[in-house]
Amino acid sequence: MSLDIFAPTAGAQAFRRDINGLRAWAVTAVVLYHFGLAGFDGGFVGVDMFFVVSGFLMTGIIGKGLQRGDFSLWNFYLARARRILPALIVLAAVLLAVGWFFLMPKEYEMLGGHARRTLLFASNLRYLQESGYFDNDAHEKWLLHSWSLSVEWQFYLLLPVLLLAVWRLFPGRRAMVLVHVLLLLVSFCICVALTSSEPPKAFYLLQSRAWEFLAGGLLFLFAESLRLSARIRLALEWLGLLSIVCAVVFLDSSSRWPGWLALVPCIGTLSVLLARREASPWTGNAVAQWLGTRSYSIYLWHWPLVAGLAYCERLNSLAWVLSALFATLLLGQLSYALVEVPARRGLHGLAPRWAVAALLLAIFPPLLAAAWIRETDGFPQRLPAAVGAIEAQADNRNPRQDECLDKGATCTFGGPSIEALIVGDSHADAVVTAAQAALPGSQQGIRFRAAPLCLPVFGAHEVEKKHAAPCLALKRSLKAELADASSDVPVIVINRTSVYAMGYNETFEGEETGRPLVFFSLPADRASPEYLEEFRRHYLATACEIAGHRPLFLMRPIPEMAIDVPHSMAKAMLIGAPREISITLAEYHARHAFVWGLQDEAHEQCGARILNPLPYLCDDKACHASRNGRPLYADDDHLSEYGNRLLVPMFAKAFASMHKEGVALAQRRKEAR
Repeated sequence: MSLDIFAPTAGAQAFRRDINGLRAWAVTAVVLYHFGLAGFDGGFVGVDMFFVVSGFLMTGIIGKGLQRGDFSLWNFYLARARRILPALIVLAAVLLAVGWFFLMPKEYEMLGGHARRTLLFASNLRYLQESGYFDNDAHEKWLLHSWSLSVEWQFYLLLPVLLLAVWRLFPGRRAMVLVHVLLLLVSFCICVALTSSEPPKAFYLLQSRAWEFLAGGLLFLFAESLRLSARIRLALEWLGLLSIVCAVVFLDSSSRWPGWLALVPCIGTLSVLLARREASPWTGNAVAQWLGTRSYSIYLWHWPLVAGLAYCERLNSLAWVLSALFATLLLGQLSYALVEVPARRGLHGLAPRWAVAALLLAIFPPLLAAAWIRETDGFPQRLPAAVGAIEAQADNRNPRQDECLDKGATCTFGGPSIEALIVGDSHADAVVTAAQAALPGSQQGIRFRAAPLCLPVFGAHEVEKKHAAPCLALKRSLKAELADASSDVPVIVINRTSVYAMGYNETFEGEETGRPLVFFSLPADRASPEYLEEFRRHYLATACEIAGHRPLFLMRPIPEMAIDVPHSMAKAMLIGAPREISITLAEYHARHAFVWGLQDEAHEQCGARILNPLPYLCDDKACHASRNGRPLYADDDHLSEYGNRLLVPMFAKAFASMHKEGVALAQRRKEAR
């Protein structure tokens, strides 16, 4: 959102108190929504209100300039830059400076990338590639709110060029109206279609948002000379404000947005603009005028404060939220008084070429800093050594992960004498080196085959298509292994089995929690009793098929912490609030009861043996994510190379039992001969 829609517009058209009041309504809705205050679940519609107002004002500036014959494309862009850039540059610079002291390397690197995209007005495209606006990890993006600035700037780049071309070919209002109508209909159809098929694109892209700007512009073209009675204008204002209130109160983040529903706040905004009641007590009062005048700076600074509360895990504290709301108003006032107004006056007094030079000179340092931060991977050397050591555990993973998991190669860990075949997914990859360390002799080894997000259950289909082919290859390899009658090498299955049946219990790349990751007949949105019974049948059938050919070992699920352990511990240490991360045994069993039941059935029906990591990772009350202040996990659910060493005794017992069974089997074969 740009200063054009937040601050009084001079020159092209007279200042309107009702528009300034609409800005106040919009920014209040957005700010209170982001801070999570009850009753403002649909406050995100404030952005749509701003888009409509912006389209109204910009079409007015361009249209009147074309009518007068003095419209300048260069001056239009320069005016927008004068209004938008100064406060935005200061915000980016402050965040980069603060992040130096308080952000982890990956966070700081991400901030650098986001700051660069923000200053180049392309952040909406970056956020589209990452995840949705309503996802839980949105609070990790300190400049997420800049997506709307990028959409507006992209609109500002295209609209004057288009209208100027139309005016030169077909001078007059009629052609401009026709262009607005046609583009509005096309954009709205794109918006509705994408909202159903690809919601993030509908949310972030200009082509699906342009209709909101164009609706405002169309209103200007139709209503500039329209004269309405006082009664009609009052009715229009009431209708508009009621529509806006209904959208703020009754919509929420689960609504299909923007789509058809965006018509509600947009029509409401158009109604208030058409009413033009500048003396209205709802938009013309002193509070609304104060907020409206400072709304750009308020909007700029509120989201970093929201992200800061989330970073410090204080977003659920009413006292902290209220303090942050006060800080939002204070920073908004300081930014308006010390940056917006002086920059606007100073740049306006310069010749155009000097104004451009001043803006380029101001934007260059934060752009250079952002690029440097990206190139140095967040410059981890700036962190205290203790913090860096904890954060480094995120990279303390199986050194052969790329070869053996990501590329799906069949690997041997250890010597040429194969003692066991380990199959599974990334959880198998996270512990295979511990199994190798537990082998009795240096010539003994493990054959390993795993694939990301792969459940080695015959008949299971992956919801994520990108993982389907590697997983299918793994299952075919397992089938071939079982068909080899000359081998009796035991099979150890290690999986994050619960995630396939019950879905994620943490936020992962925007995926929905609680949605199963595999299906057998039809994809399931939830783990219904019918779905779980189908899962059970296929799981047991596969386990018994394997056990019919080889000794089978099933490892119980690794405890899942649901938050990134090294990142959370390092961040807590950096901000001076060390934390102990754990889950209770009751939480563990609530998550994994279904899988434990399956494994117990496989033990009873097929003779599968059970490997239980809990005695090595948990005490009698909880499963802990660290030991001696060092994380046991590389993220939220994968053990690190440090953590998996706790399981070496478990694997050693398993190999000892395999050896005893092998000796007994050899003896029986000898006696049979």
